[in-house]
Amino acid sequence: MPAFESRNPNLVLVGLEEGRLSPVEAIQALRTSSDSHARKSQIDAQSPDAGVNDAISELDSLVGLTAVKALIRELVAYVRIQRIREMRQLASESLVLHMVFSGNPGTGKTTCARLMGKIFHEMGVLEKGHLVERERADLVGEYIGHTAQKTRDQIKKALGGILFIDEAYSLASGGEKDFGKESISTLIKAMEDNRDRFIVILAGYREEMAKFVQSNPGIRSRFPIHIEFPDYTTEELMLIADLMLKKRDYRLDLAARAKLEAMLSRNLGPASEHSGNARLVRNLIERAIRRQALRLVDRKQLTRDELMLIRREDIEGNNEAVHRFG
Repeated sequence: MPAFESRNPNLVLVGLEEGRLSPVEAIQALRTSSDSHARKSQIDAQSPDAGVNDAISELDSLVGLTAVKALIRELVAYVRIQRIREMRQLASESLVLHMVFSGNPGTGKTTCARLMGKIFHEMGVLEKGHLVERERADLVGEYIGHTAQKTRDQIKKALGGILFIDEAYSLASGGEKDFGKESISTLIKAMEDNRDRFIVILAGYREEMAKFVQSNPGIRSRFPIHIEFPDYTTEELMLIADLMLKKRDYRLDLAARAKLEAMLSRNLGPASEHSGNARLVRNLIERAIRRQALRLVDRKQLTRDELMLIRREDIEGNNEAVHRFG
């Protein structure tokens, strides 16, 4: 072959038109380009992508969620292997990645959904990987015909990414004449019409989501992946508190730490509406920071340590925060 070494198909065609390449040489150049692209695709499919690794590292940095992290790794491995099997001309399954997330509020469902968007975008499963977080009010209209359009509008925004529907069971909780069922039907149709273009994640409380899925055959058959998000332990919630405080350049003294731990322990367990709620930790910390500011604001001289330290009295007034913000 002559000195013409370009593997760019457009440049090869230009060379053919200008007479610098014969038809045989152009075909050889295009074939070389195709072979090179195939080899690169094979390497990409087999080698961990840096973007995927970054997203998984971010996932691993989250407190707790051991079983959730393991299942997400399984999904990543599954996608990789299906791609490699397809490349080797072996039977491969279509990637159906619609999911149900069940668990109490504040247990990491939205955060994990956002990271999944990043992961699947880096792997080429999703075009954009963005997260569109919606609830019943965003999908259900107030009159006949309104719901389908509202639901389609939100689906359109989610194409290329993830549509995350929180408290999804509320779509089926309004009786026979409720418009929520129309939203579900519209969603299921869009999942068929836009196969592989977006992922739907339905999220909500464990018991309510189990009833919702079992009562709706259309949902049950189209959401093969179920991930349960467990409640955080007291130790895990204290780690979350420490991370929140460190990020803001605060720290607890021993008495404040003991008080916060006791408050979190009292607000865990099946009987508590705050069970496993990392949002409660955030609200308690933010309230303590405000109370610390009130305690210090009239002092003339403040050291760096005083500005950083959260004391027991800053925590003690937080019982109100548990009920107001939890």
